Amino acid sequence: MIDASDEFLSLSTKLFENREDLISDVRKIGLLQGYVMVIKISKDNSYVVMGCDRGGCYRTYSTLEDKKKNSVSRWINCPFKILGRRTAEGLWKVEISSLLHNHEPSTDMAGHPCCRRFAEEEALQVKQVSRAGIKPRQILSSLRQKNPGLLAISRNIYSKIAQFRRESLGGRSIIQALLDELGDAGFSHNVKYDHCGHLTHLFFAHPTSIELTKSYSNVFVMDCTYKTNKYKMPLLEIVGVSSFNKSFYSCFVFMQKEEQQDYQWALEMFSKLVGADNHLVAIITDRELALMKAIQRARNFLKCVSL
Repeated sequence: MIDASDEFLSLSTKLFENREDLISDVRKIGLLQGYVMVIKISKDNSYVVMGCDRGGCYRTYSTLEDKKKNSVSRWINCPFKILGRRTAEGLWKVEISSLLHNHEPSTDMAGHPCCRRFAEEEALQVKQVSRAGIKPRQILSSLRQKNPGLLAISRNIYSKIAQFRRESLGGRSIIQALLDELGDAGFSHNVKYDHCGHLTHLFFAHPTSIELTKSYSNVFVMDCTYKTNKYKMPLLEIVGVSSFNKSFYSCFVFMQKEEQQDYQWALEMFSKLVGADNHLVAIITDRELALMKAIQRARNFLKCVSL
């Protein structure tokens, strides 16, 4: 066992104006000695129990031995414990329970997750620049330029970005959030689900693209990309050509597969976008046989002259 010295004992003779000051002093002394103090139990207006971040024991919730997770835990049941209690006068005092540690002090505090937390201003900066598409390693480099003592690593940036994404979802699934965003932005969209309720097809078009499609409905290029998203769903891009010899995106369709029935559904949605009064002159493809067959079968409602 390792004694945490007399600095903590000196706290027992002090009175603190509030709970935050008590916690701050305990943590500062712990860091100077190579230990990280965390809140174990707390009741805001009554007491707070602080201990070493390596206090406690790892518990597995599996009842079967063969299903137990093989993992390494930081918890080694360190006995260090300090109690902060609010007095009748409204001040806070420290009561020492145990000042012993069963491990050596750390020489590199970056190994403690609590030391890698971001300040409020840093977290706000991560949120803002991540929305701008800045890469995590660049965000971390920028933060370290402003704060050379920052102990955070790239994994903390990824975790913080994931946290912001969860908060932005507000309990919704990613697909629900996407559909809400499309609706709020005025996109024309439609979806198709399988018998299990999983989304298999998603059609969407921007309002400006819809206007251009109706105005220049003569020639369209259709091509499918794949393996460009984490869901591995092929993306059908339909591109039109204006009278100024400029191309524009007409609409996009995420599909489950690149088969004839998938293209058939996409073309049905596209025909509704074009409108019954407009006639297509030509559709250009890269000899995708499934797409060509779907277009042949859809000639009636597409009113296409040539392929």
